[in-house]
Amino acid sequence: MKLFKVIATTMSLLLLGACQNTTPPQTTSQNRVKLGVLQLVEHPALDDIYKGIKDELQKQGIQATYDFYNAQGDQSNLMTMSEKVVSGKPDILVGITTPATLALRNQTTQIPIVMAGITYPVDAGLVDSESKPNGNVTGVSDRISIKKQLELMKQVLPNLKVVGVLYSLNEDNSVKQVEETKIAAQELGIELKLGGVVSQNDVQLTTETIAGQVDAIFVPIDNTIASAMSIVTQVTDSKQIAVFPSASTMVKDGGLMGYGIDQYEIGVKTAKMIISVLKGEKPENTPVQLMDDAKVYINLEKAKQLNITIPDNILKDAITQ
Repeated sequence: MKLFKVIATTMSLLLLGACQNTTPPQTTSQNRVKLGVLQLVEHPALDDIYKGIKDELQKQGIQATYDFYNAQGDQSNLMTMSEKVVSGKPDILVGITTPATLALRNQTTQIPIVMAGITYPVDAGLVDSESKPNGNVTGVSDRISIKKQLELMKQVLPNLKVVGVLYSLNEDNSVKQVEETKIAAQELGIELKLGGVVSQNDVQLTTETIAGQVDAIFVPIDNTIASAMSIVTQVTDSKQIAVFPSASTMVKDGGLMGYGIDQYEIGVKTAKMIISVLKGEKPENTPVQLMDDAKVYINLEKAKQLNITIPDNILKDAITQ
């Protein structure tokens, strides 16, 4: 009987040890994550957002894998790719630009979506309000003051009277910004010449048309024009017309001066929101974040080329490129 008890006790200990040894280590969802990312088009501004996301997640110790799709500006690609990325069952979806986020939202109301580089999320129908989204979408808006941009343009060009506006007719964000530009321009006594394009194929002709009628050209946050900045500046340089874009990357690509957001920092802030969702914050209750650190970006080489002197009060706090 004693021998039987010893054997039974020994077997119990062995089984207990075996169970303990085969239990996998505990990992939390915020330490490991699969992200499905959809980006509208490839150009430096949006690429910087994506890089900011990846760098910040890595910096915060998040072990992330990425299912990344780039629609190259094609609306039909957005539909196909959004289906693919959702079917991969990621933990979180990331939409870079409004069209990309809308495509993702149309595929799922269950998987959390964090948007990046969205200017007017309420007008786009992505959230009910910026303070309380009430759905599976939240994220970061890149909205800034257009009136401030026009005021800076007048400081740089004191005789500024007519401004051309280059924008995409197919981007809701851009159309909305043009409406704001009209209001701000009227308040500041500036006449506008609008140059709307349907695709990149229209950019050269449209730029040539308005460049001969204006004192400067303003470009709102616009993916189509950002992708074609080399075409825009080729035309404007030949006519000695300054371009004032809304993104730092577009200044670097040939614009004279911009009042805008560092696209990389948008990515960093987006990554922080992704981490919040991983920790249990629900998008429906997570307010949309605004970028509150807009800066002036100046292309000094372009200023010299166009023989334009930047006022000291602007130059002293600007980021030069």
